[in-house]
Amino acid sequence: MAGHSQFKNIMFRKGKQDKLRSKIFSKLAREITVAAKAGVADPDSNSRLRLAIQNARAENLPKDNIERAIKKASGADSDSYENIRYEGYGPGGVAIIIEALTDNRARTAPVVRSFFAKYAGSMGETGSVSFMFTHVGEIIYPLAKATPDQMMEAAIDAGADDTTADGQHTIICAFESIGEVSTALATKFGEAQSVKLIWKPTVAAPLDDFEKAETLMKLVDALEEDDDVQNVFTNVEFSDDVAAKLNPEE
Repeated sequence: MAGHSQFKNIMFRKGKQDKLRSKIFSKLAREITVAAKAGVADPDSNSRLRLAIQNARAENLPKDNIERAIKKASGADSDSYENIRYEGYGPGGVAIIIEALTDNRARTAPVVRSFFAKYAGSMGETGSVSFMFTHVGEIIYPLAKATPDQMMEAAIDAGADDTTADGQHTIICAFESIGEVSTALATKFGEAQSVKLIWKPTVAAPLDDFEKAETLMKLVDALEEDDDVQNVFTNVEFSDDVAAKLNPEE
């Protein structure tokens, strides 16, 4: 949905990634460790680990950090993390999905709930908003890698469902085929800028109230800054006026 892309552009406004750089590195390393522990330490035989490493490289996580995270998975004292999904509504009825990796759900759930309460939202049960999203693979390449037609042809041949070329090549594929599609595209265009599993909204939540939009931003900021939260997805679709006010430097 347009709102999903628009929201990401605003969330990654100038300075935000720099502010969260250390947290981003920590979360990437945690995902690598969990992926390696869940399967084998060889990315060629462990698709989850391969995706985690690809995303870590895209965010410029140093090679030493990647290797250290993989080795940590084999340590007897390595923490045991579990994947948890939280769902709820933010200001303006915007649906929110939070993916977390935690070693203590009794710690994480109350913190997530407190953020919803603080920023005019409400946390729901699992499944309360995910029906408005589809869980799919998202592969991103810079526009310079190919023309839109070239990328679309290669992506469809690889088994993808859709491609767009708005500032970057975004390829969408089925959850189950992300490894196969990303490998085929890498053979033709090199390593992707990003290869992720995302929650793509199928129903948008239009938001043209600036105060509610600003509060939503604060809620998502708070969630993303939490150490246990890995990803945050929404179905918001800001009006042009609100988007301009939220991102004045654009």
